[in-house]
Amino acid sequence: MNQKKVLMNFRVNGEEAQVAASPNRLLLEVLREELNLTGTKLGCDDGSCGACTILVEGVPSQCCMMLAISYQNREITTVEGLAQNGQLDPLQKAFCTEGGQQCGFCTPGILMAARALLLENANPSVQEIGQALAGNICRCTGYTKIIAAIQRAARDYQEAAEKEDRVAI
Repeated sequence: MNQKKVLMNFRVNGEEAQVAASPNRLLLEVLREELNLTGTKLGCDDGSCGACTILVEGVPSQCCMMLAISYQNREITTVEGLAQNGQLDPLQKAFCTEGGQQCGFCTPGILMAARALLLENANPSVQEIGQALAGNICRCTGYTKIIAAIQRAARDYQEAAEKEDRVAI
């Protein structure tokens, strides 16, 4: 049965977006199919693998179980929103350098969980990184390279902030 479409407004990756969609559409479906932001992945379809992790107002959220209509007018960041002006975010660069992306399927969700962690904690311990990634499952060889990438990104963010401070003085 077709449901009547309604207009929904979002702020995605810093830009306003308006979508006509059925009220029962999931946010993951709207992001991927209506806004063509295919970086966010559908893994388990029950919120337990973390492949669909996005940030809603800076908080990691698994969008495979979220009705899009419930997130209207909220600030949503997908993995596509990490890169700025055609340049990879230091976190994305660190994943490339350390081999943290492995097969790549879980990487967008892990990047978003890691980004949220680094926004709150500029120098997380291995244990804190593990806790932040607890909802993100990687089926490759493990988390060693992922953790190394997040630690490298933390150092890179700190070095960049120190350079900005020196320039501002």
